[in-house]
Amino acid sequence: MEKYIILADVACDISEEIRNYFDVTDYIRGHVHISDGRDFQTTLDWSNVEREEFYKALSNRKLEISSAPSSPEEYYQTFKKYIEMGYKILSMSISSKISSTFGVATLAAERIKKEYPDSFIYCFDSYRMASAFGLLVMYAHELKQDGKSIDEVICWLEENKTRVHQMGPIDDLMFVARRGRITMGKAIMGSFAGVKPMGDCSEDGYVSVLSKVKGIKKALEATVEYVKRMAVDVENQYLLIAHSDREAYAKNLEKLLSEKLSPKKIFVTDIFSGSGTNVGPGMIGVYFLGEKISENQAVEKKVLEEILK
Repeated sequence: MEKYIILADVACDISEEIRNYFDVTDYIRGHVHISDGRDFQTTLDWSNVEREEFYKALSNRKLEISSAPSSPEEYYQTFKKYIEMGYKILSMSISSKISSTFGVATLAAERIKKEYPDSFIYCFDSYRMASAFGLLVMYAHELKQDGKSIDEVICWLEENKTRVHQMGPIDDLMFVARRGRITMGKAIMGSFAGVKPMGDCSEDGYVSVLSKVKGIKKALEATVEYVKRMAVDVENQYLLIAHSDREAYAKNLEKLLSEKLSPKKIFVTDIFSGSGTNVGPGMIGVYFLGEKISENQAVEKKVLEEILK
């Protein structure tokens, strides 16, 4: 049997439950810096920082928080370890349009190939972020569990990466404003009015706001209807719910999806510190496979507008 390992970077945001279910044995860590002097490694858990503490720091205007991928040397050492153990490597990275991670992985792979000419490392650019990327990681490991070769897994990923959709509301407009995505005035007014932006993935992995909904109840109901209309063969696929410090809303969304749809399985995961630095508190989203993202998201916008009429 072909010996290979799938190494996704920490931005995939898949929980311990998911990692155990799909037999994810390793992944690439990253780094977070907080302006009060704290530095720690990003992991797919809260072992280095508590969830409440982390999101409280993100909401603190006086603190600056930044994330960074593993260094080229860290990637190199990880790749080297598995190459010397006789593995082929499939490296999976967050969208290159959003992060430098794919470039770092590629540089490390090129260095390895010079030293180990017979080695095999494929660097996959997911064109997705956070749990949209995580959903691809889940399917890659399932294909591996099913006995698919590394080439077959790569082929599936390249063919299907732009089929990953997301939908769900943002519940903290103040963080969005501090990141410069909207004005502070709009954030204040929107918060008072209970406005929840709703977005889906663009072709290159960014999340574009398609519409805005008033109230979390309506937002979650619209999310379920969007999945119902946009998912392809939902009964035979996984749904992945992710949240940034909104566990109660995520559980409510899980209940609604279970009642209205019959997917193969629903997972709920946190958005951990690596992605959370950029996502911020207050996001609730569900990730699923549909048709490929349409040009300028025209189809996606139309469907959501019809739902919200």
